[in-house]
This record gives sequence, C-alpha cells and structure tokens, in this order.
Amino acid sequence: MFDKVLVANRGEIAVRIIRACREMGIKTVAVFSEPDREALHTQLADEAVCIGSARAADSYINMPNIITAAVQTQAEAIHPGFGFLSENSTFAAMCEECNIKFIGPAPSVIDALGNKSNARDMMINAGVPVIPGSDGVVKNINEAYDVAEKLGYPVMVKASAGGGGKGIRIVREREELAKAFESAQSETKAAFGDDQMYMEKVIENARHIEVQVLGDQFGNVIHLGERDCSLQRKNQKVLEEAPSPAISPETREKMCQSAVLAAKAAGYESAGTIEFLYDKSGNYYFMEMNTRIQVEHPITEMITGVDIVKEQIRIASGEKLSYAQSDIEIKGHSIECRINAENPDRGFAPCPGLIDYLLMPGGGLGLRVDTAVYEGYEIPPFYDSMIAKVITHGKDREEAIAKMNRALYEFIISGIDTNIEFQSRILNHPDYRAGEFDTSFLEKKILG
Repeated sequence: MFDKVLVANRGEIAVRIIRACREMGIKTVAVFSEPDREALHTQLADEAVCIGSARAADSYINMPNIITAAVQTQAEAIHPGFGFLSENSTFAAMCEECNIKFIGPAPSVIDALGNKSNARDMMINAGVPVIPGSDGVVKNINEAYDVAEKLGYPVMVKASAGGGGKGIRIVREREELAKAFESAQSETKAAFGDDQMYMEKVIENARHIEVQVLGDQFGNVIHLGERDCSLQRKNQKVLEEAPSPAISPETREKMCQSAVLAAKAAGYESAGTIEFLYDKSGNYYFMEMNTRIQVEHPITEMITGVDIVKEQIRIASGEKLSYAQSDIEIKGHSIECRINAENPDRGFAPCPGLIDYLLMPGGGLGLRVDTAVYEGYEIPPFYDSMIAKVITHGKDREEAIAKMNRALYEFIISGIDTNIEFQSRILNHPDYRAGEFDTSFLEKKILG
C-alpha cells in the first residue's frame, strides 16, 4: 500500500479523497492555486503545495508543476479526482515515466476509451449494444450530410474527445447541420485540443443510465449496479439517484452484464462508469465510458456499502478487488442533489462570493453532505460552481425523497445565491415523484 498520495484536484472531491486516505493510514499532499490557499483541502492534507495562479492552465492542469510537487514531497501516487487531468493520458504517462502511480487506468486505456468513436467500435466488437451512428470519425461537413441522411434526423454531432457536455449539438433538420458541426468542432478544439467528430442518431425521450464498474490487474471486473442521471440541464447532471426507478430487475441484470463485458473488452483497471441511453421501448445503448471517479459516486456507495475511492487506491497499489460480484447487494435507494453557487432565476449565472452564514443539514441515519465550503470561505470565480453534494439513503425511494426534502429545508447559505430551492422544485414535482422523467424533463417540466 502507498505511504503518501498527492491529490491533484480541489473542492469536495479533493476533501473526499484526503479523508479516504486518512482512514487508510495514507499521508496526503494537497496542491492548490493561489486563490485556494485557504481552501479546506489544503487544511486537511498532511502537506500542501502551491502549484500556480488562478487559471487552471497555470495550476490544476499544469502537469509539470504537479509532477514536481509529487517528486518534491516524495508522493508515490497521484489521485486525479474528476475533471482537470483525470482523463488525460499524457498526464498518466508522465506519472509512469516519473515512477509515480497514476490512480486510474493505463494511458493506453484512457486513449482507447476517451476517443468516443474508437470506444464505440470496441463495444461493437465486444457485442455491447450501441446507438446507431457514423462508421468512425466524420471528417468534414459533406460526410456529415451523408451520415445524417442515412441515420435520419434528428442526429447528434459529438466530439470524439472530451466530456462535460462540450462539443455536442443536436440537429433536427439539414439546414442546421453545417453551423452545428462547425461550432461543436470549434468548441472541442478549444477545450480539448482535438477536433475529431462523429455522429449518432438521437434517441428521443431517453433516460441516461450509467453502471459503476471496478476492475483490477488480475482480470476481475464487477459492477455496483446502475444510477439514473437523466435530470440534466445542457448536458450537465443536476440530480441523480440509484437504482433507477424505471428499470426492471431483468433489464438491470442485462445492462450491468453489458457494462462488465465492456470493461473487460477494454482491459479496464480502476473505477469506471459505462454510460447508456435507455429508451421508452426498454432498449439500452452504449454511449461512452468515463475512466475516472464520477461526481455522483456517493449514491452507489450508499446502496452497496462499497467505498469506491478506497477501492481505486487499493487497485492502483496492486491489490485484488475486495469484493466478488456475489458480495454486492443493492440495499434501499439513494438520491444526490448537486448544490451550486448559481442563480437559477438569472439563467443559472455563477455566484462566487463570501459565505457569511452556513447551516449544513444535520444528523440522522442516511444523510451525507460532501463539501469543501465553510462559514467565512470565499468561493473563487475561477472554477466550477458546485459547492456541495447532499446525499440521502432510505429503505425505498419514498424515504430517500423525504430525507432529501428535510435536508434541503435545513441547508441555509447566505452571502451567495444557490440552486437549493430549484432542487426542491424538482424533488416535489409530481412527475418526478412518480418516477416519470427522462433527459428532457428539466427543460420541459421545470424550466419550460
């Protein structure tokens, strides 16, 4: 097992990883940008190293500075969290070259799965259902017109690289295609340095379902059930739950086995997520694989009792999985609400600033708050607006919803705007309560 791990991230996920390491007896190194000098993760870690100025390019994605911090502090491994460098194969390779263990899959696996066009071909060969789409990369707009005609509108133009909703456009008619293709290509080039695109048929009124998998270097792969991540705004998840209220036990078994098949086909080691679209007819299709820990991993931890971050660390240190598939039992229901510093009434404009009063939801069985903010903390304007995740667990979905309602009622922050009331609106909408929703729900029922 590692003696010391550097956490190459910030915010609640950095705090989450540091706490897991402390419970495992592992020392930690936090890295921080200048505005994050007083951030919680820097205070909780055993050591903290400044790696640059406010811009992420100068700090949290500054690979030489992070590697230098790891070498200087004699960290044996780096946990990238999510976002930033978590799915960057160049960074993973740099870690290997410097004899530092990257807590995640191998660079070659990140590359193979990070290119969504290549990943799609891999899944086809493995027998995993995929969304009808282009045969590989779409090189130019003329090819895009041909693919769209073959698939039939609406189609989705998607970046082969990247994630986070960038480089994605839905096109409903031919006249929109050229502009959508060019803008998506430009966006992904700026964000990820890669302008390769591919196309898929749009599956209307679908759910976004993802399956958590764990794989070790001995070829063992297990799944931890599925999460329903359909409640999204502009391809960004807002509220997630596990298990999905829409899926039958039979479909769940088939989908989870497809996820295991996908991970084995990739030779996957570490925690990862297979994302599927699930249509009204009960069909599911592979979308992509995320080669990192997910924001919403806590709801899977709540229903399985498996600490996914600790498993990541154990796998990276060369240990076998702590669990066999027969050990995994889904118990109850869990919901996560992402709390963001933003104003839903002003187009979800970010709202950085000083938190002058903070009351977190308190106590009780089946309630967890993952956060890095505290009273007197000033939220910087340079990074993602998510400031907390409220997670509840109940014996069934109704109890999990009741606990979340109570938690949101108690969650008081002053000095900044948040989306807490917006989350309450979702939670108490009759269609959500009935489990009747898909990826269009927020736009049609809450924002429309």
